[in-house]
Amino acid sequence: MLTRKFLTGLLFSTLFPASAALAAESTLVYCSVASPESFNPQLASSGPTFVASSQTLYNRLVTFDPKDNSPVPSLATSWTISPDGKTYTFTLRKGVKFNSNKYFTPTRDFNADDVIFSVMRQKDANNPYHNVSHGSYEYFNDLELSSLIKEVNKLDDYHVQFVLTKPDAAFLADWGMDFASILSAQYADAMLKKGTPEYVDTWPIGTGPYALQQYKVDSLIRYIANPNYWDGAVPTKHLIFSITPDVQTRLAKLEKNECQIIPAPSPVQFDAIKKDKDLTLHSIDGLSVGYLAFNTEKKPFDNVLVRQALNYAVDKKAIVDAVFMGSGTVAKSPIPPTMMGYKKDLPDYDYNPEKARALLKQAGFANGFETNLWSMPVQRPYNPNSRRIAEMIQSDWAKVGVKAKIVTWEWGEYLSGLRKGEHATALYGWMSDNGDPDNFADTLLSCGSIKSGSNAAHWCNKDYDALVTKAKETSDPAARAKLYQQAQTIFYQQAPWLTLANGKTFYATRSNVTGYSVSLMGSDFSKAKLN
Repeated sequence: MLTRKFLTGLLFSTLFPASAALAAESTLVYCSVASPESFNPQLASSGPTFVASSQTLYNRLVTFDPKDNSPVPSLATSWTISPDGKTYTFTLRKGVKFNSNKYFTPTRDFNADDVIFSVMRQKDANNPYHNVSHGSYEYFNDLELSSLIKEVNKLDDYHVQFVLTKPDAAFLADWGMDFASILSAQYADAMLKKGTPEYVDTWPIGTGPYALQQYKVDSLIRYIANPNYWDGAVPTKHLIFSITPDVQTRLAKLEKNECQIIPAPSPVQFDAIKKDKDLTLHSIDGLSVGYLAFNTEKKPFDNVLVRQALNYAVDKKAIVDAVFMGSGTVAKSPIPPTMMGYKKDLPDYDYNPEKARALLKQAGFANGFETNLWSMPVQRPYNPNSRRIAEMIQSDWAKVGVKAKIVTWEWGEYLSGLRKGEHATALYGWMSDNGDPDNFADTLLSCGSIKSGSNAAHWCNKDYDALVTKAKETSDPAARAKLYQQAQTIFYQQAPWLTLANGKTFYATRSNVTGYSVSLMGSDFSKAKLN
């Protein structure tokens, strides 16, 4: 992954001459919440990174139907699955053009070689690009794709075959996720020969609606429309990301027309947005969960009684009422309520400080203890005000004798610290990448995801792991659902998280913005324009 030290010293030059006054109708400004970790989504794990890279610069083999989140064609026009569920054959779209930059202009269309390179860079430790940019390939590893994918074969330029070691019911949906973005193999070969392989990640070339022009760390990202985009003409020539971490500043910029789209407005801003005739508030029902993870590899959180006690100590309803203000509901499971496999009758920890104190005494902490509580520096649909939530948890824990010091970090450092397990407790959350319960139950809580970093609780339970692994290998939806429900019972008993809320996704635009859309899987700028 690109380090912050490296990025701080990096300024991308302008690919095309910068105009001092871009025509207003040809420029769209999006106020993003944070700087990207990288411009290669294979190396990243955060939402702001994916919006700035995979959802702007790249495409994947499949995308998702906004109505039911099922996989539909993108760079692959069709696919077949063998009866035993182990062989997937994709037919690729013809005539797809890559973008170019000042270092390279592709001389061929997208084909099977690009798919194989994009997979093997992540899978094969001997691939010359595997260690470029110090990549950790978190998603690829979380999904255990290195062991799952036995072979990737080029049948011809427009047919690619994946042979798996075992059936995987989520495999097709995985190829619509951000990490599965298709990179240019021809560009990679050229940069390797030139001795600058890192340009593939810092000067990206993809098949998406936009190409990167310029990046100023913590300031702006400038894009220009792909003139040959395979999915139709891109109506807005210039797209600018104005990096604006503060939620109040984002709204102020929207009101002043300094940006035309903002993600994740705070619930306390909803009324003001609704009352402004020049603004429009949008929302979609999200597949998300916000939670506080206990680092179960650190004392005293290796003790299940302590984890249960701190669940009982927190008034979750009060938090959701005060912070989400109608934009979320209390969560009790790692799987969202509208997703297959959700256990409706799963019990939850009620607010019971007396029971919390009794459990702490039983665990040997009658006088409580001191700890730290990491608070996210960004607003997300599953956590619109991390500092406020942290303060409310801090207050509730103090009532049972647990003193928590709230700390925070820059977003990239926060994510890095979670992966390394530097926290004792940390606020975090997840939004669906592919609409499949495996994306929550396995990705966030499996034993294998500790090493890759997405298991912020660093929790490994063999019985839980066996259930979610079996669910992934089961093709029958009803049978899969039962396995996930059994796994949720273990989750409740072991309490590796304090589950908080399932949130809706909100965003706001100037009222003259059309064509921009947000789905459960991300942002789509390809049809956005100002009227």
